[in-house]
Amino acid sequence: MIDRPSTARPGAWVTAFLGIARRETLRFVNQRGRFLAALVRPLVWLFIFAAGFRAVLGLSITPPYQTYVLYEVYVTPGLVAMIQLFNGMQSSLSMVYDRETGAMRTLLVSPFPRWFLLGSKLVAGVIVSIIQVAAFLAIAWFWGIRPPAWGYVTVIPALILAGLMLGAMGLFLSSAIRQLENFAGVMNFVIFPMFFASSALYPLWRMRESSPLLYDICRFNPFTHAVELIRFALYMQVNWGALAVVLGCLAGFFGAAVFMYDPQKGLWARRKGGPA
Repeated sequence: MIDRPSTARPGAWVTAFLGIARRETLRFVNQRGRFLAALVRPLVWLFIFAAGFRAVLGLSITPPYQTYVLYEVYVTPGLVAMIQLFNGMQSSLSMVYDRETGAMRTLLVSPFPRWFLLGSKLVAGVIVSIIQVAAFLAIAWFWGIRPPAWGYVTVIPALILAGLMLGAMGLFLSSAIRQLENFAGVMNFVIFPMFFASSALYPLWRMRESSPLLYDICRFNPFTHAVELIRFALYMQVNWGALAVVLGCLAGFFGAAVFMYDPQKGLWARRKGGPA
């Protein structure tokens, strides 16, 4: 099959990716409240809730920790994953907005493959989330939460994979939502159950002691595995089980999003017979 002239040159792909990434970055820079909101949520948990729970929730030696840790040390990787979860959902919110304004149609009718366009937007969103995570970890460092120095390097691949998975999930959800007003409800319906029914705030063994059903829900929650992947990577270890689940969910969510955004095959083509 012969490529279209505009996509035949390798430089065209790079230009398209940089254009999408620049658009997402400018949107993030111009929305300063988004950056502050992304930090306020985890900082409230870190400074207020963690301080209150420290005396109530004692933590035994739980991998990857080699000794007893304070509650705020345990909860920090979960709050990092929460930043990426909210960012993935907000990035997908912009997809719904672009669809309403018509910008989505301009993007998807370009000669580039749909998977490349969606993937470029996904990668751009992950870059923004890593900037937010870096700011949060810097504040946590001054608060006394200091993982190994090399952990700040080894956690980067985990942040990329977890961000891609959560962003792909957001893309998939946005493909099934037609109106901007409906997305806020879906966000709350997805974000809070995923966050609270995970290992972000409590170890899984505590869940098993309190409720076997809740433990099973947490164990099969993709967000749990994103949290554990980040937690182990922050301490220079690899949780292979979490890595496998994150990679599998990334492939599944992204493949479903590409299918759903295809105007000839997706959900809205079956309902209305028109482009997304």
